[in-house]
Order: sequence, then structure tokens, then C-alpha cells
Amino acid sequence: MLEDWDQEFIERAYAQAKKSYDEGGLPIGSVLARGSELIAEGHNQRVQKGDPIAHGEMDCLRKAGRQKSYRELTLYTSLSPCMMCSGTIVQFKIPRVVINDTENFGGNEEFLKSRGVEVIDAAHPASLELMARFIREKPDLWNEDIME
Repeated sequence: MLEDWDQEFIERAYAQAKKSYDEGGLPIGSVLARGSELIAEGHNQRVQKGDPIAHGEMDCLRKAGRQKSYRELTLYTSLSPCMMCSGTIVQFKIPRVVINDTENFGGNEEFLKSRGVEVIDAAHPASLELMARFIREKPDLWNEDIME
């Protein structure tokens, strides 16, 4: 169930994805929040930094720094998290994930749910379109990102 403040963070995740796209990177953004309080935001920087692990969720979590606990936090992401990021969500015991786009890439939602994570598909139109456009424009870079 979406809360009143969720829409702001859904939009912020999209804005981070757009920032990465505008920099020539993969359009994936992420936000970490405690209720209505913003903790951190980040975006995919694999291309920009030449770092294969610099996914949007990882960049956001790095910027959040150490947290005593993640059990009251929500991770917002513009694209369904890959297995590496899903594993990190489970490892950190983040209880809630809001995903803007499960259509252009998905599959780990059931993994997260099976580990007790509440998964919400926001079906955010701008995120869906941005990723679809990126895949059309840069299929080689997309395939590199998803290891195809």
C-alpha cells in the first residue's frame, strides 16, 4: 500500500534515473527513506565511473552511509532490482521496496517477497518510458548491464 509521501520519493527515484541518462549512463535511480524523511538518493554510475557494481541502489546505499538499522526504511528504485541489489536489500533487512518499473526488467520481486520484503509495483509511466527509450537507443549498453 502506498503512503502519502511515497509519490515524492517515486518521483525522486525517477529524477535520479533521468540524471544518469543525461550523463550518458543507465537510467536507474534510487532513494532511501525513513517514512517521509529522505535518507539518501543515488543513481547508476556504471558508465560514468567504470564501476560494474555502481548500480543505482548501491550508489544510494553508499551515500546513506552506515545505518544502525534498515528495518524502518523503504528503498525506492526506478527499475526492478537485479539479483545483486536484491541480495543487498535482503542482507540489510530493508522491509519495503517500491519499484517504478517492473516491465522493462523484472524477475526478482518474488525472491524479495519470499524473504519477507514488501514489494510495491508503482508502475510509474515516466520511468517505464525512459527505460524503454534507453533500451531502444543503447541496446549494447543495456545488454552489458544485464549480462546478456
